[in-house]
Parts: sequence; structure tokens; C-alpha cells
Amino acid sequence: MPELSVIVHGPNTQDRLTGLLASLAAHPHPEVEVIVAAVGAWAQEAAGAYASEMLVLPLPDGTADAAARSAGASRACGRWLHFVHAKDGLPAGAPRTVAERVADLPDEVDVLLFDHVRSTWEASGLPSEDGPRLARAGRAAHPLDGIARTALRITPLLGNRALRTPFWQAHEHQLTTPDEPYAAYASLLLADHIAALNQVAYEHRELRPESLPPVTPEERYALIDRYETLLVLARNRPAARPTAGPAPDAVLYDVMVQDCLRTFARTAMPDAVAREFFRRAGEAAVRHRPPGHRPPSGPEAIRRALLEEDAYTRYRAFQAANRARRAAKAAVRSRGRQVAAALGDHHYRTSLSRPVNPNLAVFAAYWNRGVACNPAAIAAKLTELAPQIHPVWVVTPENAPLLPPHTDHVLPGTRRCREVLATAKYLVNNVNFPNAVVKRPDAVHLQTHHGTPLKRMGVDQLEFPAAAKGLDFQALLARIDKWDYSVSANSHSTRMWERAYPSRFVSLDYGYPRNDVYYTATAADIRAVRDRLGIPPAHRAILYAPTHRDYEAGWTPRLDLATLADQLGEDTVLLIRGHYFYDGRPSPLTALRRTGRIIDVSAYDPVEDLCLAADALVTDYSSIMFDYANLDRPIVVYADDWETYRSTRGVYFDLPAEPPGQVARTQRELADILTTEAWQDEGATKARAAFRRRFCEYDDGRAAERVVRRVFLGESEDALPPVIPLEERTPAPSPREAV
Repeated sequence: MPELSVIVHGPNTQDRLTGLLASLAAHPHPEVEVIVAAVGAWAQEAAGAYASEMLVLPLPDGTADAAARSAGASRACGRWLHFVHAKDGLPAGAPRTVAERVADLPDEVDVLLFDHVRSTWEASGLPSEDGPRLARAGRAAHPLDGIARTALRITPLLGNRALRTPFWQAHEHQLTTPDEPYAAYASLLLADHIAALNQVAYEHRELRPESLPPVTPEERYALIDRYETLLVLARNRPAARPTAGPAPDAVLYDVMVQDCLRTFARTAMPDAVAREFFRRAGEAAVRHRPPGHRPPSGPEAIRRALLEEDAYTRYRAFQAANRARRAAKAAVRSRGRQVAAALGDHHYRTSLSRPVNPNLAVFAAYWNRGVACNPAAIAAKLTELAPQIHPVWVVTPENAPLLPPHTDHVLPGTRRCREVLATAKYLVNNVNFPNAVVKRPDAVHLQTHHGTPLKRMGVDQLEFPAAAKGLDFQALLARIDKWDYSVSANSHSTRMWERAYPSRFVSLDYGYPRNDVYYTATAADIRAVRDRLGIPPAHRAILYAPTHRDYEAGWTPRLDLATLADQLGEDTVLLIRGHYFYDGRPSPLTALRRTGRIIDVSAYDPVEDLCLAADALVTDYSSIMFDYANLDRPIVVYADDWETYRSTRGVYFDLPAEPPGQVARTQRELADILTTEAWQDEGATKARAAFRRRFCEYDDGRAAERVVRRVFLGESEDALPPVIPLEERTPAPSPREAV
């Protein structure tokens, strides 16, 4: 019996089915079976090409989606069912991800919710709004009453949830309905327990409205009927133990009112239809209001009151007044910004007329977060080799208090910031300076980057809109054209930067300055870092540093960290570092800190200290692996969603095929690797050696010196310290050696 039956159902709308089946055939999994309930001749023809790999059920043209789903489910052998409409898609590896998650769920769980991306006729891979809700749900199983506020606000699709097969069979008569959102909500209201998976495992394709039949008035009114039926179902559920959160019917009531108001405000309807929709929605809002319900405050309270009073004309007037008020406020804000921008631009342009200061260098890192990364290492070496050049850092107000003592800095948008950007001879950044910064002919722009590229960068993101997220590529190219130099750590990076950032910059194949410390740190330095972090001298420390997912709204550890800590034993400490994109958000690790064996180091800087303190690194697709490889210590790749990451973000090479050590696809595999000698066995050592030869090519402890001598002191290439061959380098001692 497979864990999961993927039931593809429906007609081959706009030939979407062909790509879906090709993707499923290209990524088979032994615990996943595929059943195609093919509606109509075109769908049957498309499915026929894969008849040897999946079960095809030919259904007559015009078979309704609900009937097609039931036909597919009747032939399913899996413990769980995932209904996929033929017009929609599945990210590569999504069935495997779902199958592995449901395999770990107890039988009391009836529904597994997961994230999805949206695609329209003009854009693809758009993130949903469900990610933060799923992240809050965590990995535990919950009764609906415990997470009603979260679960009932998940987008109502059958495709973003899996249903346990006995649960489907017990409630098929209630879930087999032409109204898919109704079935999606009903699945939650009927479920015993619900679990969540904060990963993208579905692609919902929204067809161009003009390609669909016009929506009839009765179809508009059906939205209200749907919620009224669901509210009856919610109130007839068996009584549950009281919980701290609102009851499901109260949450669903709010969802109904919000959805009706949103539909009324944003959907073009003939006036007569709009009036009738408004009237029916208002009656439903009054009829189903839960006892003791407290309406929201502010404008939303006014909207609801007008709805319940059936005050159609007053509501339209309220809408018009709100639009006018917003337009007026926007005009005032826009005018204020324009005036401030004009004054700032005038001051900047005036400063550009002043001579360039040959002894002034402006540094920034990670969008003005502070002294960090390659710019920090270069600035430190600059103070040593060229003390006549004065460094000034651009830092945001919230990060300014964290600067090292006596660091000269400016705040973005201030008068002095504009002055130093206009007159500095050297501008150094590991990202890009703002578009408005002018490249003066006698100024030098140094781009240091902040990692070796595994994921697609620059113009290579054009094919991956979920990663690009509206990036202005023309503006990006204009910023790139200002670069004089680009720092590189290896030949791979040099080639990829030339591909992703096509311009005339000179590549400095010197190594990453931030990695110098991996060859200069002493045993005393390592002991001091571990002491600051609270790591006992004899304990093994494992740094877990995952990267950002463009298709996820927030960071939730992809591992059950408490369980992993128990599995690794009392002599292992987990250092957990979230990606900097999530700074300022509540950490999901707070409750785990008290154990003593899990240390949240997400806010700890510099990250190089953490690498020095760790006996091993566990990461997924983060560029930290390329830096950590310089230490020649074990690295384990946790690639649980590699196919999804590769297809949504784009990559430059196949990491699981060319890893720096062992690769785990599940938490069970990861625990097995870390609790045996596999993490540091001969195979892991050989893989790491090949990885180091490829990606630690120029890092030898003198990268910052080469950059300063070449860029700031103007020395020739021949005069620079040569790169030490890899086999002749001595990395910093391991923590065990340091003890």
C-alpha cells in the first residue's frame, strides 16, 4: 500500500494536463501512486502517453470535477489522497514531500494542510498568504477547535491538503460536491485532527477570466449559500473541549462576512445583482451571528453595520468617501516625498560638483545592516595597510547602536550620507548601492558579493518569477554597470557572476576576505568563541544554518529540533541560525532555548565565529557551506525539498549529486548520519575534498590583503601575494584540537 495516491482529475484545460503528467512521470516515488481521472478525449489522449506509469481512468466529456474525484478515489490504494485538478500543477518532488510527511502522522490525523503557489495567465510562482499561518501551526497535530483561526483561513482548495483515505470514504457524500471551496472547508469541519506542512506542494493556476463562461447572478449568490450551509455543519459538530481560541463557527462566520464584503467591493456586478447580493449577505450576517460575537472596530465595524442594515446606498457612499480620502492622503504623502526627494537630490547633485576625496571610502553590507561580511574584512585590512584612507559605514538607524565602538557611520537619507556617497573615492558593498548613486569617473566601485552562487542570481532569475518577485532587471543592469571590480572566491563564481551580471567589471580572483579568518584563527580564538556561546569544551557542536525559501513567507525550522536534540544525545549542542531575511520576526526557537542543548544564534554576529565554534555544519542550500568547507570539517546537506527549491529558485549545479558530504532527505536520515560515524566517514571526507578543490580555490587567508593592495594601493597583479595551493594551506584548528 503506497502512502499517497495523487488523483489527477478533470479535462485537459488549455493543455495544462500535459505538463503536469510529464512532471509526475519525471519524478516518481515508490510511496506515491498516480491515478488520472481523464475527462474527455483530449485529456485521455494526453494521459495515454503515460499509461504504463500511472493508472488512467477514461471518463466521458462533461463529467463533473466531483464525480471525477470520486472515480479516481475509488481506485486508489494509498493511505492518503491528494486531489490535483488537471489545470493545476505540482512542484517537482511535491508528492514525495507530502508522502514522507503523512508517513509520520498518527491515524488520528485526517487532514494535512500545506502551502501552495499561485499562477495566473500573466505570472507564475506567486507565493500564497498561507505560509505564516502554516508556520504558526507547527508540526503537531491539532483538533480543529485548537487551530480554527489558522486552519479556516487557509485558502479553500482541495489541492492544498491531503485527506486520509478512510476519512474520505467515511465522508465522501459530504465532500463530493461541485463547490470545491465548500469541500475544502467541510474537510476541516469533519476532521478529527489536522496537521500542517509549511512547504509548497501545490501550484494553483487561475485561468484568465475572459477564457471562462460569464458568471451568472445565481453563481454569485451561491457564495452566501455555501457559507450558510457550512455554518450549520460547524454548529452541528460534536462538542469539543473548551480552548483558548475562538470556536470554529465564530471563525467561519468572520470568514463569511469578510469574503462577502470583499466580493461585493472588488467584483464588477450589474447594479441589480450587486443590490441583491448585498441584501442576501446582510441577512446571512444577521441570521448566523454567533451569540456574544464582538464585531471588529474601526472602518470594518462600519462596513458590517451597513451590511446588516441593508444600507446599500450608504455603503456605496462610504466606499466612495474612503476612496477619496485615501487618494487625498496618498497625494499629500506623495507630494511630501517629492519635496523631500527633490531637496535631497539637489544636495546630492551639488555635492557631486565637489572633488573626489582620495582618502574617503564608503562601506555597506547586507542593505546597511552594519559592519559585516567581506566589506568588514576589507575595512579591517584597510586600516592596517592604508590608515590614511578613512572608512565610513552606511547603517540603518536600528542597526547603528550595534556597531563596534568608534565606528564612523552615516544614516541613509541624511545630509552627510549624501555627501560621502557623492565624494568618496571608494564605494564598497556586498549588495548594491541605491539606484540614485552616481558612478563618478574617478571613483571606484567594489562589489564583494556575499556568497558562492548555488541558486540563480541576477538576470538568470528572469525564468524564476517566484525568486525575482518583480525585480526591475533594467535597474539591476544599471547598478551592475557601475561596478569596477567584482570579488570572487573560485572559478565557478567568476563564471557565474559574468553570466548573471553581464558587464565590463574586472573580476578579482583573490578569495573572499571574510574567509581569511578560517586560516588565521587560533585555538585560543576558538575556545573563546565557544565559551561566549556556552558550549562545554568536550561537547560536539553542530551548526544548523538553512537558507531562505522564496516561496515561503517566514522561517520555520524544517526539522523537529527538540526531537533531533534528544536523538543526538546530551553531549551534542545544536546551534540554530535562521536566515537574516527574517530578522525582527518572532523566533520559533524561543521555547527550545531552555533545554541547554539548543542555542538560537540567529542574531549572533559574525557568522564566522559560529563556523569556528562548530564541529560540523548542517545546511540545505545556503552559501555558508562553501565558506565552512575552508575549515575542512564535516558538512551534511539536508535537502528535504530539493526538487521544489530547484524548480522555483533555479540552481547552477545539482547539489545532491555533487555535495560537500553526506546528504539527507528526511529527518530520520539526518539523525542516522549524525548518530553514527557517517557524518565524518571516508565517503564524506572524499566528497568534501572534491568540494573544497572546486569551491575553496582562492581562499587562503590573504584575500583581504590582495584586495586592499590591488584596489586601494594600486599595486599590480604581479606584486600581490600569490594564492597558496590548497594542499599547502592549514585551516584553523578544529574545536577538538583547540581543547
